[in-house]
Amino acid sequence: MPLSAPIDSPLSERELVLVRETDVPAAKLYAGWTSPELYPQWFCPKPWYVTDVEMDLRPGGFSRMTMCGPDGERFPNAGVYLEIVPNEKIVFTDAYSANWEPNPNHFFTAIVTFETLPSGKTRYTARARHWTKEACEKHAAMGFMDGWGKAFDQLVELMSK
Repeated sequence: MPLSAPIDSPLSERELVLVRETDVPAAKLYAGWTSPELYPQWFCPKPWYVTDVEMDLRPGGFSRMTMCGPDGERFPNAGVYLEIVPNEKIVFTDAYSANWEPNPNHFFTAIVTFETLPSGKTRYTARARHWTKEACEKHAAMGFMDGWGKAFDQLVELMSK
């Protein structure tokens, strides 16, 4: 049986990118991303929220949470961390759950970076890379830019206190 052909769409058709700058130091933004007790305070744009946050912060470690909506919606989310560079980078995917269990409904891989600029500000970049152009378009239609943008604003507000 021949190998299946690789996805031929360029990355730009399969990637959503949010870039923001803030006065909040990279270490504080990273702490917001890596503290299970802080995550529910900022991760979803209100009135959505997360509960049951569990994190095993190491390459191959798991992440679990439940996204909850204002009308009682509940969406369990699980994934694994692929790369952790303290105060600089977090890479995770929903392609797997704990113990490298494949997820048949995988959606994307996220790459979140925190870059300290010469000005002292932090450049925050969140990339969502998808397996297909269609999955990327679906994520965009779900409100990636607005939702992740509002979540970033909530993170900055929380970590500015």
